[in-house]
Amino acid sequence: MSSDTHVENLIVNTIRTLSIDAIQKANSGHPGAPMGLAPVAYTLWDNYLKFDPSDPQWPNRDRFVLSVGHASMLLYSVLHINGYDITLDDIKNFRQLDSKCAGHPEYGQAPGVEMTTGPLGQGAATSVGMAMAERWLESYFNRDSKLIDYNVFSMLGDGCMMEGIVSEAASLAGHLGLSNLIWIYDSNNITIEGNTDVAFTEDVSARFRAYGWRVELVEDANDLKALAKAIEFGVKEANLPTMIVAKSHIAFGSPNKQDKSAAHGAPLGEDEVAATKEFYGWDQSKKFHVPEEIDRYRDHAIKRGRKLRKEWQVVYEEFAAVNPQLAREFEMIQAGEIPSGWNKNLPTFTPDAKGIATRSANGKILNAVASGVPWFIGGSADLGPSNTTVLTQAGDFQKGSYDGRNLHFGVREHAMGAIASGLNLSGLRSYVATFMVFNDYLRPAIRLAALMSQPVIYVFTHDSIGVGEDGPTHQPVEHLAALRAIPNLDLFRPADATELIALWNHIMTGEDRPVALALTRQAVPVIDRTIYKSADGALRGAYVLADCDGTPDVILIGTGSEVHLCLDACKQLAADGVKARVVSMPSWELFERQDAHYKEEVLPVAVQARVSVEAGVSMGWDKYVGCGKSGRVMGLDQFGESAPASELFPKFGFTVEAVVEAAKQVIGA
Repeated sequence: MSSDTHVENLIVNTIRTLSIDAIQKANSGHPGAPMGLAPVAYTLWDNYLKFDPSDPQWPNRDRFVLSVGHASMLLYSVLHINGYDITLDDIKNFRQLDSKCAGHPEYGQAPGVEMTTGPLGQGAATSVGMAMAERWLESYFNRDSKLIDYNVFSMLGDGCMMEGIVSEAASLAGHLGLSNLIWIYDSNNITIEGNTDVAFTEDVSARFRAYGWRVELVEDANDLKALAKAIEFGVKEANLPTMIVAKSHIAFGSPNKQDKSAAHGAPLGEDEVAATKEFYGWDQSKKFHVPEEIDRYRDHAIKRGRKLRKEWQVVYEEFAAVNPQLAREFEMIQAGEIPSGWNKNLPTFTPDAKGIATRSANGKILNAVASGVPWFIGGSADLGPSNTTVLTQAGDFQKGSYDGRNLHFGVREHAMGAIASGLNLSGLRSYVATFMVFNDYLRPAIRLAALMSQPVIYVFTHDSIGVGEDGPTHQPVEHLAALRAIPNLDLFRPADATELIALWNHIMTGEDRPVALALTRQAVPVIDRTIYKSADGALRGAYVLADCDGTPDVILIGTGSEVHLCLDACKQLAADGVKARVVSMPSWELFERQDAHYKEEVLPVAVQARVSVEAGVSMGWDKYVGCGKSGRVMGLDQFGESAPASELFPKFGFTVEAVVEAAKQVIGA
């Protein structure tokens, strides 16, 4: 850290004024947090954060996650003065179309942004996944050298602290002893509705000590020496994650808005900007002013970063010379690749009328994938045996044994979802699991994974009223439709184990979106593919599973366990002289990405008599079935009941006879 107090103040105030001017020009944004947090950001980036602006993806860089995402201008200003490819013009275009400097940090849009943040608490929880990934990578690769030894920092606000996801994630981080994790809490006691006293009066420090964290208190966020001391304690801590509570003033320096909620979500206003700059000793006539001293500071940051990376590169080359296979795996992780032959141990499933639950088939597949991809890692929200997601030969990830690949999240679905993204953002391939009805608990994290194009795998079992006796609280009804509503998320509901295997070939080779699997608790038949079409058709989202001669009179479209009702109905219709086609549609999303010719082959426009069969809400099925007498949606637009699955399906109209009757109605037979 620079010993020149004048230069330090100049850098801090440059961060503040760039943020103020960008927000004022955009007439939109949150100036208060950047003004209060500028000294914290300067101290961290100046001396404790390991980074190289000329190579933002350097594998051994420290990670910084701005959980308080509305303070985005703080991050953009810091990145600019530290030499990242964010220009003054980018900052001037804050919150404008196609600007690198979006309203909240967007992953992949600007260098130095480690993840998309904005929904409070998500960033902090995801940083726990990043810290877990570092510990696993360190255990796997650090043989005779310190190839991996980075820290993960996150900056949180009062709003983050109120969100339940932070409690979940902090509890798990404390349990795991993630000493490479440092959170900095901007404690300014202000939210949109006023002082935090209206809703938030707990002792945060005591809470985090109870979680198993080291807690450091900085009474004044403008005290650079105190900040440096606290961060240094966190970096040196060897056993516990660290929470630094930094007492700050929102909109520090604003004569009329400091310590007021008015500074949270709106520009200061031209007069207040001028008055604030006067307080800083800044030239009020200049906007987006970057003093010459900042150019020297930027050059220093760039040189320092290159030196750190080059020193690490020497370590890597020595490591690679001794461990060529590990080096190849390391490179694959950085490139987002998986080993060739990863699928050689995938199980096979022979035709079986009694069948196997797709959750059980999936458990076998997970273990086969894990044997071929050493960095395949995941776990369940305390439901591993029920979800069948335990990796039998991979060990547990726990404090003191970070080489395990079975993650135990406890009953913390929301944090689990965010942590999965953190693992993926760090190069690992992650999966997480729970009952399908509980995907509501991690939906915000799923949405962010989709927004960031992270190929997280969500395993949701117990996918329908087939759950049975646990009743409507555990029987998902609206959840298929809700997941389909998330852009850039692929939902797969396979009809049997063979479709599931085909879909896993897609899952592991995809790189640009997460996937959700909807899997049965109950056994479903394994379809005889010598009689019916190949399960490879599942890779196109929908395919003709059973067909008739000539043009069909009716098309039956099913997903998951209900496909088997369609197959049996097809046989009965044929006996009655009705020509039927059965289409298995495990994924709307994959089908929509097919060309028009293929879609016409599967669902010819000329055949308007169609019936869809799915034990979930009917929402959305009109797209494929049409409406009126030419199409019928067989769905479940109500909650289920507590009873054996064998009784529930008939009660709610999911029988072969009901499908046959619906088919005859739509063709007018």
